[in-house]
Amino acid sequence: MTTSKTDRYALLFPMKELQPTQDRLLPFSIYNTLRKTTPVRYDQTRKCWDVFRYEDVHYILKNPKLFSSKRDIGDIKESILTMDPPKHTKMRKLIDKAFTPKAVNKLTERIEDIAVFLLDQVKGKETVDFIYDFAGPLPVIVIAELLGVPTKDRGIFKTYSDMFITGAKNESDEELKVVMKKRQEGAQFLRGYFKEIIIQKQQNNTEEDLITLLLAADIDGEKLTEEELLSFCILLLVAGNETTTNLIANAVRYMIEDMDIQEKVRTNLSLVPNLVEETLRFYPPIQSIGRIATEDVEINGHMIPKGSQVVNWIASANRDEQKFVEPDRFILERHPNPHLSFGFGIHFCLGAPLARLEAKISLSKLLTSSSKLERGEITQLDPILSPFVFGVKNLPVRISR
Repeated sequence: MTTSKTDRYALLFPMKELQPTQDRLLPFSIYNTLRKTTPVRYDQTRKCWDVFRYEDVHYILKNPKLFSSKRDIGDIKESILTMDPPKHTKMRKLIDKAFTPKAVNKLTERIEDIAVFLLDQVKGKETVDFIYDFAGPLPVIVIAELLGVPTKDRGIFKTYSDMFITGAKNESDEELKVVMKKRQEGAQFLRGYFKEIIIQKQQNNTEEDLITLLLAADIDGEKLTEEELLSFCILLLVAGNETTTNLIANAVRYMIEDMDIQEKVRTNLSLVPNLVEETLRFYPPIQSIGRIATEDVEINGHMIPKGSQVVNWIASANRDEQKFVEPDRFILERHPNPHLSFGFGIHFCLGAPLARLEAKISLSKLLTSSSKLERGEITQLDPILSPFVFGVKNLPVRISR
């Protein structure tokens, strides 16, 4: 399947309602309006369907036979993210063998060391760029070490990861070509880079990094092909890096906006997991998830034709008043909290345990090493220009010790 210009518009450009900077920084009132007025609608400009209600998004994500993940997003060759059963089932089982909760939990001490190191690096600074100095480097270091990539190449990881998630500034053909060219260049570079790493690991399989473990994993004698392994490495880099960066940064952004919550968690660190989960719901690092209708299917009174691109707005579903009590309030003690920020069903995020662990550790270390977190001097935050990521490019923070 090739990515048509129509698909690329849907993937690269935000809805027309989310144009001003302020709307991208806080889009939730717009989602609330759209969820009530047009819970399912067709966007003529982007040539795709938008779905806003929790019940409808949940239904779509849990029905892979009706709504396929199999689509070429233009940058990463076929990966576990864009597979359907039975191939997805095989891939998931293979990767699960090397990506177990036990393996993730073994990283606890190392993540703690990285968090402490990064905080030590900014001691004495009046204001830090929290994303540049902490939330950005931490997951890059973790994933680089997890994959067995040399320390010297961490900067390369961050650069090309950013290329993948940046959206377009406008809906012109020229801008579309610029963004797609950057993404293709990034994908080409990373494929070549990881191919060299894989060759090295095949020649020296004594290490216990994720690539080495995946090379050895098999089910009934079947191993990952080189293409599958390359796609997974790039996907893990992009998804694991940006999602965790924005999760950590969004939690800090909210704590700066709500000092009562910040102090409540600082004085009771057992609430940090609650902070992480409510941040995932309230300021979700991922705003939307795409699917393709495999047949004509009715959603909330609308007939979606076979082959249609469907954009599921997670950020709206997480604020649905039909599912959550007081959805526009950040409630630490919210239970249950069935947000959809890691997806749902067979494509539930493979890296969710690692992202949660990194966020829990980094936020705990930050809160115990500070007496107050405050907004640094800046006129306005700059949102990430992406239709499917919710975050900011920089976050000036004053850390009082």
